[in-house]
Amino acid sequence: MNGVMERDYNVHGYHLDAQVSPAQLLDAVAIIDDAGFFIESITGVDWIKEDQLEVIYDFSRYDFDLCRVVIRTRVPRSKPVVPTITGMYAGANWHERETHDFFGIKFEGHPNLIPLLLPEDADFHPLLKDFKA
Repeated sequence: MNGVMERDYNVHGYHLDAQVSPAQLLDAVAIIDDAGFFIESITGVDWIKEDQLEVIYDFSRYDFDLCRVVIRTRVPRSKPVVPTITGMYAGANWHERETHDFFGIKFEGHPNLIPLLLPEDADFHPLLKDFKA
């Protein structure tokens, strides 16, 4: 379910948790960018039983007080595509490449979505729950 929830930092490690659709992702990230947050990390989660992959974006700012925000979006495992955020956060480049390597999530519009850690000819994604070495 999409929406924003306030979280207890001492329990969760972040203050706000926003679940958005892939179509809402760039607008949500633009709000965070306009508010002066920086990107900490991007990763994925394989929800194999729900037949979905989730992309998790962690943002922070320290200039006034610690404030951490998580933005999440889910896509079908059969079509794992979300828009790139490299146009707003150049530092997302490597995070998106790593997430693509490990989960097979395509970041549409990414300027150079080539393997970061896996061999160039890799046709596998080792953090998918059905991956077999």
